[in-house]
Amino acid sequence: MPPEPKRFLFKNIALAAASGEVLEDRDILVENDRIVSISPSGGVAAPLAVQPARTARPPAPKTASTVGAATTSGGSSPTARLGNSTEVYDGRGKLALPGFYNLHSHVPMTLLRGYGEGLPLKTWLFERIFPFEALLTEEDCYWGSLLGIAEMLASGTVSFSDMYLLTPGIAKAVTESGIKANLSHGYSTAPKSKGFADSRAYEGTRFLMEAARTDTSGRLVPDAAVHAEYTFGDERFGREIAEFCRREGLRVQIHLSETKDEHETCKAKRGCTPTAFFDSCGLFEVPAIAAHGVWLEDRDLDIFAERGISLAHCPVSNLKLASGMAPIQKIIDRGIRVCLGTDGAASNNNLNLLKEANLASLLQKGLTGDPLALGPAQLLELASRNGALAQGRTDCGTLEEGMKADIIVFNLDSPRMRPDYDPLVSVFFAADSSDIVLTMVDGQILYKSGKFTTIDITRVLAEAERIQGEKLHRLEGKQ
Repeated sequence: MPPEPKRFLFKNIALAAASGEVLEDRDILVENDRIVSISPSGGVAAPLAVQPARTARPPAPKTASTVGAATTSGGSSPTARLGNSTEVYDGRGKLALPGFYNLHSHVPMTLLRGYGEGLPLKTWLFERIFPFEALLTEEDCYWGSLLGIAEMLASGTVSFSDMYLLTPGIAKAVTESGIKANLSHGYSTAPKSKGFADSRAYEGTRFLMEAARTDTSGRLVPDAAVHAEYTFGDERFGREIAEFCRREGLRVQIHLSETKDEHETCKAKRGCTPTAFFDSCGLFEVPAIAAHGVWLEDRDLDIFAERGISLAHCPVSNLKLASGMAPIQKIIDRGIRVCLGTDGAASNNNLNLLKEANLASLLQKGLTGDPLALGPAQLLELASRNGALAQGRTDCGTLEEGMKADIIVFNLDSPRMRPDYDPLVSVFFAADSSDIVLTMVDGQILYKSGKFTTIDITRVLAEAERIQGEKLHRLEGKQ
């Protein structure tokens, strides 16, 4: 006989539907890696229905246990028909959301957190970041990635898009930790570059493609990546990597118009904006995720809309590096898909997507003069469903029957979350990442009540400290 499916029941929990409406007292049944039913608590699987009024939640212990009988009185219960192996999570005083998607990161850069502060972008990159990165090994990137993945899991991120180097170490961390990721090796053209096929980025991308083929879970997805216009050569390089993406069916990640200097220098050098340049190479004829977009012009937005380019908005990094403030509400109003990203920990300095969502909303309210700009329902879409779609994960990003079980749980009983008029407002304008008490990816709990189930965080912290000491000794002669 086939093995019994692994089942998990969130019982008596509130949840945020795709519309942003909060549905009270629901049972969410997970079987293996998918949500198989969502029903009113204590009943059999039934269609979602919004309750007409919200009621106060009595205090109750929040524990998970393995049970073999119905835990509700009266009526038919899903638990009664699930057998002895179903784990039940008491969701009273809790809110379930679809997990967050971090659409722009450089996850091993946790190892550079706080290194190179107070510098403009190009000085920061060429005088601090690039020399440090030149010393990194695959093992360093493995430990730095685990450090960043732990931080993301604890703050509700279930999947991330990453552009970096030494990709085998990052892929190993993704596979071991259980998180989802779209990984890429950033491509820059050196003065004597022969082409993409002769580059380390090509080797790294090929490695990721093979790693994804052997990863039967589907959590690891390979992307191609172009670092930026200012580290790129002429059109032939763009045409080559565009053709590679079309042939192999890859998405592409790219930094685009992050700073005014980058944007204007490109116009002076090439006679067009970075967006127009890469579009002329055919790069945007494949699905693309463009990070930053702070200085996009109206014609750039036309290209975004025509090509279906997704924008990864990174407000914290953009402000910290004084790059500017992207007009996100205007971009959304053009029908362009906007997602959220943190950028690397060296320019943020954390990987907390909840913080990005909060700041994104506050910035747009201030820029537009409209207090309704980027409200909580729209923030949920940016943080979850939009990110999943941009990554090509069409069965992710919402809490619905048949979707992947990527679920995060907020504790609504913390002081900053009370009184409880609208839980989704509390999530995006009052909550802290410490209010996230559970993170599930593909039906597997990876973080719960401050503990990681797949990561030895004590070892990771020790390795990060060791790497810091080694690199500083080589760079600056420090012990």
